[in-house]
Amino acid sequence: MIKRPEEIALMAESGRLLASVFSYLDGLDLVGMSTMAVNDLVERFIVDELHARPASKGQYGFAFVLNSSRNEVVCHGVPSETEILQDGDIVNLDITLEKNAYIADSSKTYLVGEVAPEARRLVQVTYEALWKGIRAVRPGAQLGDVGYAIARHARLNGYSVVREYCGHGIGRAMHEPPQVLHWGRPRTGLVLQEGMVFTIEPMLNQGTHEVRDEDDGWTVRTRDGKLSAQFEHTVAVTRKGVQVLTLRPDEHG
Repeated sequence: MIKRPEEIALMAESGRLLASVFSYLDGLDLVGMSTMAVNDLVERFIVDELHARPASKGQYGFAFVLNSSRNEVVCHGVPSETEILQDGDIVNLDITLEKNAYIADSSKTYLVGEVAPEARRLVQVTYEALWKGIRAVRPGAQLGDVGYAIARHARLNGYSVVREYCGHGIGRAMHEPPQVLHWGRPRTGLVLQEGMVFTIEPMLNQGTHEVRDEDDGWTVRTRDGKLSAQFEHTVAVTRKGVQVLTLRPDEHG
């Protein structure tokens, strides 16, 4: 569970490369693109430009390099040739990348074209909630502090937090201990120590937190059909606080 400094340095390199994937996506006009086309562009960029491995492909039998979760899809959406991104959509693109045997994991919810104010607000508050959780990370804090910070921000803004899915430890394997819940009580749960590396990836819903699974065995939707948004970063606990290993160039930590 505890990573050595040299391991964290390798994970930071994977994170830097993964951040560049999102910078690449930022430059695309997603309107009219299929989610499969986005998947294929990302795969080529990771393999051909970054000389890295898309870690999601083949993981648990998943055939693609990213999850594309659009509008009411909470997580684990499957890319498709027939799913066309439309003006006004929101879509979460969740991507993992492995370099030098270490994996980084991050996601971003994109605004596709001209998005309605209520959808734009959900996306903004979800991003803020992610950072509330990140800023609660430091040695001696507890995982309940992280979850509480996220859920409180969601609740104060009128949103619910999905409870069935959580963040996770990460390193040579995509999923390692601990589980990182996005809700909780302060001063409860695992005590954070320098060298821990895990993801924080809150999913916020416009309506109820309840979800339903699709028959494809992957896709998860809001039960009430309302919108959901998600953001994710991989973070390391440092001596003085936290390092965001997947920090993008447009972010300031």
